[in-house]
Amino acid sequence: MTIADYNTSVDLHADGIYRFAVKHLRDEDLAKDVVQETFARLWMKVQEVDATKAKSYLFTTAHHAMVDEVRKGKRSARMEEHHENIRHTSQGQPDLKEVLDQALATLPDIQRSVVLLRDLEGYTYEEIAELTGLNLPQVKVYIYRGRTALKEYIGQLDLVL
Repeated sequence: MTIADYNTSVDLHADGIYRFAVKHLRDEDLAKDVVQETFARLWMKVQEVDATKAKSYLFTTAHHAMVDEVRKGKRSARMEEHHENIRHTSQGQPDLKEVLDQALATLPDIQRSVVLLRDLEGYTYEEIAELTGLNLPQVKVYIYRGRTALKEYIGQLDLVL
């Protein structure tokens, strides 16, 4: 990969990685840190990474960086604060984005990751398998289970509202 390829990768993929990280971590500052760490790791291996596989490398690296953040426990305090500060609309009902964020928070990390990659970022099952290191049947099962859990969560919420 050349420096020009690196710069092109930044231009093409930084926003997608940021969206992926924000949805996964639900913290804009941590998401920015993940994006920065991801591109720093790419820079360190710029001579080793094939430019045609930069997108795959970047999302895989971002996924690993997010797992590292979760393991460090940095987000636990922010998550508690986030849930305490959830705002409601003037009618007293939760905003759709907040409901979706809450539903996503109930999913295990791997399910949340594959659902976001598929439904938010538009990756194919094969691309998700490559990015996450899972095999194709595992990706399909995790996406199915994640979507089912989201539907159940939102359905239960409808009964309460």
